[in-house]
Amino acid sequence: MPTTTKRRSTAKRSTGLSSRQRDRMSSGTFAFPKERKEPLNDARHVRNAIARFDQVEGVSESERDAAWRRIRAAARKFGVEVEAKGWRSLMKKGGGGRRRS
Repeated sequence: MPTTTKRRSTAKRSTGLSSRQRDRMSSGTFAFPKERKEPLNDARHVRNAIARFDQVEGVSESERDAAWRRIRAAARKFGVEVEAKGWRSLMKKGGGGRRRS
C-alpha cells in the first residue's frame, strides 16, 4: 500500500495591509480618516471595522457619526450586510471606546 503524506501549503496567508499599503491609501478610505483607523478597502475590512468600532478611542460622537456613515457606504459598495441600526448599538456596556469632548 502506498503511503500518503500530507503536504503543507507553502502559500502565506495575508495578515492584512502592510504599513506601506496603509500609508499609500487616501484618508477617505478609512472610517476614521483623521486617525487613519479602520480601513474600508474591501468587504473583510468593512466587517472588521464594524466589529472593532467600539475599540476606537479618542474620537468624538460627531466623528463616530461620520465614521458610521462611511462604514455603511462601504458596506453597500462591497455587499456587506449590516445588522446594527446605528453605531451606538455596537458600543459595549461598561465604558469601551473613550470619547473626546
